[in-house]
Amino acid sequence: MTSAVSYTGELRTLATHLHSNSKFETDAPLDNQGKGERFSPTDLVGTALASCIITTIAIRAKDFELRLIGLVINTEKIMAANPRRISTINLTFTWPATSIFDEKEQFRINEIAETCPVKESIHPSIQVNINYNWIIE
Repeated sequence: MTSAVSYTGELRTLATHLHSNSKFETDAPLDNQGKGERFSPTDLVGTALASCIITTIAIRAKDFELRLIGLVINTEKIMAANPRRISTINLTFTWPATSIFDEKEQFRINEIAETCPVKESIHPSIQVNINYNWIIE
């Protein structure tokens, strides 16, 4: 098993990673009866995607390690109704000022991002938009 998730009341859960005992809480979002004081379960989908992209780039492009330190990917999740579901995930890269990549390197990063395990697991009906914001010299 990977994790244990328990209900703690007031539309919140506590997730425990069984190997490390690391924990985090979730909360229902403001637009769905929650307090919006923690990640919502659907927030975690976009967050997992951003984390997976960064991790997969770091694994598959070790030669970029120093240029990856400080990389931030901001996520935006957009919900749809009937049924309530994630319709769109927008990701925006913010690179450290010294992270310049040539066209070949940009292509490689794009290819890695598009094939990370979480991206491959997201249902095709969810639109994923990635803005790399490449720094141009």
